Amino acid sequence: MRFLRYQTEEKSPRYGWLLDDKIGDIEGDLFGEFRRLDATTPLAEAKLLAPSQPSKILCVGRNYAAHAKEHNAEVPELPLIFHKPPSALLNPNDAIILPHQSQHVEHEAELVVVIGKRGRNIIAEDAKEYILGYSIGNDVTARDLQRADRLWTRGKGFDTFAPFGPWIDTEFDPADAVITCRVNGQMRQMASTRDMVFSVGTIIAFISSVMTLEPGDLIYTGTPAGVGALADGDVVEVDIEGLGALSNPVAKA
Repeated sequence: MRFLRYQTEEKSPRYGWLLDDKIGDIEGDLFGEFRRLDATTPLAEAKLLAPSQPSKILCVGRNYAAHAKEHNAEVPELPLIFHKPPSALLNPNDAIILPHQSQHVEHEAELVVVIGKRGRNIIAEDAKEYILGYSIGNDVTARDLQRADRLWTRGKGFDTFAPFGPWIDTEFDPADAVITCRVNGQMRQMASTRDMVFSVGTIIAFISSVMTLEPGDLIYTGTPAGVGALADGDVVEVDIEGLGALSNPVAKA
């Protein structure tokens, strides 16, 4: 099943579910008790929003060995985790804004885990019980600022630097799905989720040993090799096999 958030000229932002090319509203709490209402709103008439409103966005660095290599960095022995602020979240089709503080902003195509229920000290074998589903993300990064600061908060934390969507798929299998990223139709990144250094279960176990995961929280699971610069006027599209595509234009501040 696919869940999303959307709005129309007649409807304020709300959760819905997708049936072919129609959206039905969700009555109740998507992360608790709810029921699906009739699917009557055409998908083409809806503005899709980021499909979760997380308390936190966790990310995993260097989770593909080839990406670590392209930055002359070691593959970590434990998951390398960092935060993006929820204010960085960006809707599908909205513009990534290039900040004036940076001269080099890059795309990073990623599989995103959406947490479904509260958890702490989760063991890897039980991780599936805490996952609502999966989505697509782009860990946009001001690479020059990341390198200058050596800490990653500023380089990865600008508003619009966490594109996410277009929906949450509860039946997606993350074991072996191809991730691609195209900029203006040109292929930049392509790899399989099977190439991740740390599995989704291992990542959830590690993060939850440090902090409590809440319903709606997001985990960006790392990017493959091939990251590259974005420029004003570009359109960047991240596609994950069996999950869909996330597209965003790029504009100057």
